[in-house]
Amino acid sequence: MAPRLASISVDLDSLPHYCRIHGLPESLLDARARGLVYTTAVPRLRELLAQVGVPGTLFAIGEDVAGDARAAGVLREAHAAGVEVASHSFSHDYALTRRTPDAIREDLRRADEVLEAATGARPEGFRAPGYTLNAALYAATVERGYRYGSSAFPATPYYAAKAAVMGALAMLRRPSRAVLDSPRVLLAPRTPYWPDPARPYTRGQGAVLELPMTVVPGVRFPFIGTFVTTLPLPAVEAAYRACQGDVFFNLELHAVDVLDAEDGIPPELVRQQRDLRVPAARKLERLRTVFQWLRADRDVVTLRDAALQLAPTV
Repeated sequence: MAPRLASISVDLDSLPHYCRIHGLPESLLDARARGLVYTTAVPRLRELLAQVGVPGTLFAIGEDVAGDARAAGVLREAHAAGVEVASHSFSHDYALTRRTPDAIREDLRRADEVLEAATGARPEGFRAPGYTLNAALYAATVERGYRYGSSAFPATPYYAAKAAVMGALAMLRRPSRAVLDSPRVLLAPRTPYWPDPARPYTRGQGAVLELPMTVVPGVRFPFIGTFVTTLPLPAVEAAYRACQGDVFFNLELHAVDVLDAEDGIPPELVRQQRDLRVPAARKLERLRTVFQWLRADRDVVTLRDAALQLAPTV
């Protein structure tokens, strides 16, 4: 019988990436705001994981760590404490899948180089910028020798909302730099699978195991950090219970899920990124509740260890 596992992962997207999503100038951010993910968010997340007694996986962006001794030190300390550090690409280019195969390979290589220099260990997992995957990017993950990928996000409401926001920003002549994925992602498996290398949102015989983010069965509502921290608790609990039949629960967060306006984030960005209006203390308490649910119901492991245990069963 397959083990019942859960993993908690955090995308360490720094605030400039949110300016790019919302079509805002990065000049809004001072040096302190640009560094909030590593100076403030990661310590809060590590403290929360330690309090609940569960491990975690951090998806770091090479560009944010390269040349930043403080960020590299934060990752080094996290790795030494047992936190997995995985790759979220080097440039976090939302259009990475539209680049040439050589450019994609080089981006992943640079990320691995920076993260290995910071932690002393080469990343074993990868998450695509904007969750967008295609054959060329999947081939690059195989070439890099990753044990797993965690990019598939078959969440219908999320896809529709993203399309609507991108359309509205285009009409305002403030275009987002995000990229809308192929609609094929909406039919991707909800549970871990070996992808078809030519069509990575379908099952096949690929060499890198895919661990999709958890979405609620049927409606495919995304069970991610924004949902957990902003919706009424009864709705979160109902969605959680609906996923109880899944062998694997993959809870994905972002660093901003533990930040708020009081951390020194420009009001222009807070107006666009509405979850930043929720006090960080309240968000941390909600995350603590959900982490405790996972710990009570499942074995909580890093994504690397989940891949190791699930691979023989998929």
